[in-house]
Amino acid sequence: MTLEARLGDPWAAGNPVGFAAVVRADERGRLLAEGERLLDDYGLNRDFVPRDLGGRLGDVSRMARSLRPVFRRDTSLGLGYGVTSFMAAVNVWAAGDDAQRRWLAGLLCRGGRAAVCFHELAHGNDLANQEFEAVRRDGGLALRGRKEVINNADRAGALVVFARTDPRRGGRSHSLLLLDPATLPPGRVHRLPRFGSAGMRGCRLGGLRFDDCPVPAEAVVGGEGDGMETALRAFQVTRAVLPAMAIGTLDTQIRVTARFALARRLYGAPVTDIPHVRSVLAGAFADALVGDCLSTVASRALHLLPREASVYSAAAKYLVPKLLLDAADRLALVLGARSYVREGEYAVFQKNLRDLPLLSLGHAGPANCQATIISQLGALAHRSWPSGDYEAPASLFQSGRELPALRYEDLGLSARGRDPLSASLVAGSAAVGEDNAAVRGLAAALVAELGALKTRVLELPPRDRTPAGRRVAFTLAARYALVLAGSACLNVWLHGEHRQDRFTGDDTWVVAALHRVAERLGIRSGPLPPYAADRLCAEVIARCTDPHSLDLDNVPLSG
Repeated sequence: MTLEARLGDPWAAGNPVGFAAVVRADERGRLLAEGERLLDDYGLNRDFVPRDLGGRLGDVSRMARSLRPVFRRDTSLGLGYGVTSFMAAVNVWAAGDDAQRRWLAGLLCRGGRAAVCFHELAHGNDLANQEFEAVRRDGGLALRGRKEVINNADRAGALVVFARTDPRRGGRSHSLLLLDPATLPPGRVHRLPRFGSAGMRGCRLGGLRFDDCPVPAEAVVGGEGDGMETALRAFQVTRAVLPAMAIGTLDTQIRVTARFALARRLYGAPVTDIPHVRSVLAGAFADALVGDCLSTVASRALHLLPREASVYSAAAKYLVPKLLLDAADRLALVLGARSYVREGEYAVFQKNLRDLPLLSLGHAGPANCQATIISQLGALAHRSWPSGDYEAPASLFQSGRELPALRYEDLGLSARGRDPLSASLVAGSAAVGEDNAAVRGLAAALVAELGALKTRVLELPPRDRTPAGRRVAFTLAARYALVLAGSACLNVWLHGEHRQDRFTGDDTWVVAALHRVAERLGIRSGPLPPYAADRLCAEVIARCTDPHSLDLDNVPLSG
């Protein structure tokens, strides 16, 4: 039975993992217990373990899409039950030795959890200045300091800890350690009080304090001093896949709003007959499709373009959560007062509205992702814009195509100025036929924006090409992320496998998606063209009436 079928109809009153049960658990500040049992029975953690270690993980893009049913049901369950374990484990898959990989794989396949212990409140995303330390002692290491806002700190069977192993500053100052909390000596590790949060209230955010806690030298993942490099490679994976999963949360927000608008009548007709409401529903759906395209391309780039993936995953992690949150905010205007209500038929909307902002935070928040892009803007502008050395392969945009194995060691810490996705924008724009005039015009506008970005980046003084520079660098990084999103949408439409589908085979969705990108860039203004808004709104209503996912996959849903 599929995961979607196991979750059942979200609106059914008696469903122990339906929306009503999800909201009740959230009000109590707990993860849905029935949901955790269901995911245990399904063996969800096997999705996070590579196949050669007994799991089901091969294509990380496919894994991300397989988690959308969980995020459609409960964002807290998606993050708090499983994805946190993946965020920890990917560091071990990237750099751990055989014994570490086998031990962690066995733990996860048995239903255990792993916690990623990176965060220190005093330093946030600034990993280079983390103070938690591991000092050499008696042939091993002793841990000292605090790690805070750790998901599942109180119940994880494995801890992946980022620690300073060299007091000197530099890229080799920190290491990663894989710990079994059951083997740590009593009295040396103390749990800190749980942190309350406005969103993701069911997630068990805690902390740990280590008081000269001895651990063996074999706990180090990779080599001593490799922590930063390993973390940056692992970030590329998590930055790409988490946004792809989170598309499911906006799916629910659109679905709840459409359900309300179809049931509510004004002036003798459903609210969905009001042009503004139709425009809001269509715009949110278009934003979901933009996020789907960019996150899918970023995830597939890990396999196909590993040297360039650092830029694309950072762009996805920065932009997609922003698209989802902005779309949800506009949908709230349609629901009106019901968007604030925390009980009743539409209460899951308010829960998701509080959950969504937390998806953009963590140890790879939006500013951190923009900083990754900023540090590479100069090289990208010099070497690749507008046309670059080579285009991305067509398979990058075809979600159904098989992918080669992910080789973590091939993930580049810098793209070194290579940008095949932007080159594909230029090539794709030229390939659009004259019978698709709207697509052709929007694509040409994005190519022009790429040229303008090149000029603006090259005019920046050297200091402003770093995260320590003026705000203008962050603005240019944000605009570049939108251009990449536009290229992803255009090329998914050009190269995608959905040509026979009645919706994705048409050009209306890509006109809407590119229009939303262009609107954010300020090179188009106003709402979607009326024909596009009507077509997308009709599709939303059809997929809510006969439940199908509100993404490019258009898969059948329960209920």
